[in-house]
Amino acid sequence: MSQHVVVIGGVALGPKAACRFKRLEPESRVTMIDQTAMISYGGCGIPYYVSGDVSDASELSTTSFHMLRDPKFFKEVKGVDARILTKATRIDRENKCVEVENVATGEKACIAYDKLVIATGASPRRLGLPGEDLKGVNYVANPGDATRIREAISKGEVSNAVIIGAGFIGLEMAEAFADMWGVETSVVEITGQIMPRLVSPTLATMGRKHMEENGITFYFGETVKALEGEDGVVKRVVTDKRVLDADAVIISAGVIPNSDLARDAGLAVHERGGVYVDEFMRTNDPDIYAGGDCCIVRNLITGKDAFLPLGSMANRQGRIIGTNLAGGSSKFDGVVGSFVVKLFETSMAGTGMSLESAKAAGFDAMSVLLIQLDRAHFYPTKELMTLEMTVDKATRRVLGVQGFGSSGDAMVGRINAVAALLKSAPTIDDVSNMELAYSPPFAAAMDILNTLANLADNALNGINRGVGPAGFKELWDNRDKDACFFLDCREKGDADPFVERNPGCWHNVPQGEIYDRLDEIPRDRPIVLVCNTGARSYEAQIMLDDKGYKDVTNIHGGMAAIKKYGVDF
Repeated sequence: MSQHVVVIGGVALGPKAACRFKRLEPESRVTMIDQTAMISYGGCGIPYYVSGDVSDASELSTTSFHMLRDPKFFKEVKGVDARILTKATRIDRENKCVEVENVATGEKACIAYDKLVIATGASPRRLGLPGEDLKGVNYVANPGDATRIREAISKGEVSNAVIIGAGFIGLEMAEAFADMWGVETSVVEITGQIMPRLVSPTLATMGRKHMEENGITFYFGETVKALEGEDGVVKRVVTDKRVLDADAVIISAGVIPNSDLARDAGLAVHERGGVYVDEFMRTNDPDIYAGGDCCIVRNLITGKDAFLPLGSMANRQGRIIGTNLAGGSSKFDGVVGSFVVKLFETSMAGTGMSLESAKAAGFDAMSVLLIQLDRAHFYPTKELMTLEMTVDKATRRVLGVQGFGSSGDAMVGRINAVAALLKSAPTIDDVSNMELAYSPPFAAAMDILNTLANLADNALNGINRGVGPAGFKELWDNRDKDACFFLDCREKGDADPFVERNPGCWHNVPQGEIYDRLDEIPRDRPIVLVCNTGARSYEAQIMLDDKGYKDVTNIHGGMAAIKKYGVDF
């Protein structure tokens, strides 16, 4: 029996649900409404239009075969009646209709439905700052925002840009301003690191250092108090510690789910916003579905509520909703939380929980950090990759993996492999023995993921006892007080420059010579072992343990991690 499905929202989930349903029930009607003039666009591509990587804003709204996804396209190609500039003002559940208003003419109407889909998305979080409405202050929510920003830069109106917030969009926009346009760019972040809660302070520091090398200035632990302007145009950003010149300001302080329409209709909504749905993407009204950025989902690691505004998730949920509207029973179990962000020629990626978020969720967790080549050591295009694994101590369950590496596919491929496992609560042993495709141009025979899990196993068993680059910095800064004996396990040629720069503090005994030179290694001082990546120093730790040394620390990630972290000595 044919039915009429109404979809509120035409960006990501809405079009996917509408088109999937229409394919399964061609005889049924679908009406999709959106209050803006532009629909079905790739919002995550906006920073890359600003940067110039995407040449035309219309490309964000076209198909892979270059058709513009406008109302005409949806009508003729998809059989969906797409009505733009049409705002849903009320859901009348009793009479099963959506009250709407034309935002251009003010004309009101009521659209009856058999089934309803709420895909209202999310809105940028406003900070309520004085001057927030000045010209030149922008959010990054739609292609119109991108066009305004890029036009201002192209006209030479922007010499200094300030980004408020060091999350995904903030970092991507900072790169866009500095890399393509040479704009002097600063990022103000209220917390102490980039990508707070998503990655460890160590990985965040590595990412920050790389962005600083590319001209970005960061101000952490600062609160923006006001935006000041002249003649209605923004000119300065005032924080609690300084005043920054700004011809353009991007506010990237997160988003808030657009769930008021659902709440007003009596649907179950989280106290901080976000529509509750079941595994079939149904609300507490069986005739109303919801998904995408306006929804609350289940975190598959903690079992708790989560809010994850990602276009990839919205598209997957849209297909599930479309299937279920046609009588199917597809399920969306939840999320583990996977991400990747490009930082110039590097990237930061992760899945699951960082150590900070795991502890906040109540896990007795630990983490280990590894730096290893992303492919066979003899292959010419090899690069170092940094991965960090978070593990629950009692159960050995892998809670998450995050990484910092090149902007190619190597690192995100590893992250995606772990993401696929996390919903099944894998242990260290599962990742240690994970089967991964191998060929020297693509991976090492013992893949970095296998080695990372082995490192976690050794750390839990007390075999590999160590700290990362942040721990090394603390030990080095306190070297006089703690009387540590820093032992470089590399060959003489690698170690000599550090021995010469730090006489009396830095010592060298290559790992293969340790048993023959034990008389040079004191037993009454803490020993700190360092090599290139932490592998030889681990072997040295085993050797010293064998000879009865009691206080030996291995630096995980070795000199490679120390360098990326920015320790200068």
